Amino acid sequence: MKRLLWLGLLLMTLEARAQFDVSFANYWSLQSFYNPAATGLDGMLNVQGAYSMQMVGFEDAPATMYVGADLPVFFLSPRHGMGVCFLNDKAGLFSTTKIALQYAYHLPLLKGNLSFGGRAAMLSEGFDGTEMKVRDSSDPVFATSQVKGNSFDLDVGLRYSYKNVWYVGASAMHCLGPDVTIGDDKNYEVKLDPTLYLTGGYRVGFREPRYCLYTSAKVQSDMHDWRADVTGRLTYEGSRHKLYGGLSYAPTRSVTVLLGMDFHGINLGYAYEIYTRGIGAINGTHELVLGYQTDLNLFKKGKNMHKSVRIL
Repeated sequence: MKRLLWLGLLLMTLEARAQFDVSFANYWSLQSFYNPAATGLDGMLNVQGAYSMQMVGFEDAPATMYVGADLPVFFLSPRHGMGVCFLNDKAGLFSTTKIALQYAYHLPLLKGNLSFGGRAAMLSEGFDGTEMKVRDSSDPVFATSQVKGNSFDLDVGLRYSYKNVWYVGASAMHCLGPDVTIGDDKNYEVKLDPTLYLTGGYRVGFREPRYCLYTSAKVQSDMHDWRADVTGRLTYEGSRHKLYGGLSYAPTRSVTVLLGMDFHGINLGYAYEIYTRGIGAINGTHELVLGYQTDLNLFKKGKNMHKSVRIL
């Protein structure tokens, strides 16, 4: 009976991990993570990092680290953007590592910008059987050592932005639906289902030009489950710095509080996600985002007046 219980828990965990990539509360800031078409926008070098601690207070709770950088390729054309990213996701005895290269092509269209992007990734799935406690350690059903497996993956995306007012995007992760087999004898398998993302944002201005409201939304689905996030951030834009605060709501899942600031191209953001079902408010998710953005085109006139659409 215990053997069946352990097996059921393992299968449930594998299935849960195969459904969704991490859902960052600051998705509006990490656009190139969810959509490779956002790579190299606006002639800016973007370096971003995020760390998410989920279900705090629980042992072996999920934790995710992301680091990414992208920039326009001026020696080819500002229309070309390239980037790299690294993701490490750990939940209990399971871990996922993703290393990727991404590219986007930006085309002026109807006073806006149309972008196409793709990302090639190497996925590594791992399981640490040394930490698993079972009565019969010789049972071949359970791995008793650290086992890993690798697979190639592909993400694609499309994005359109209109000036500094609004944007919409659609992307797909895990287009190849990779099966990752792990273990020396390839006894264990993790399947990642293709996941679709729809994103968008709109900037609302006020009579007082130093204040504005940024709204954004993200919907994701792997055709088995779905999640939607709707976010509003009130921003104060001073001459040298920006401050913002806001709320995000994921129906039937959570409410998130957002705080952050921009100073000389450095962005620091914090979010706390409060689950609305199953888990108490004190066992939510802490998320920290740190980014740096600067204009690489040193020969562009008025470059210091440039404003990135990523803030949407």
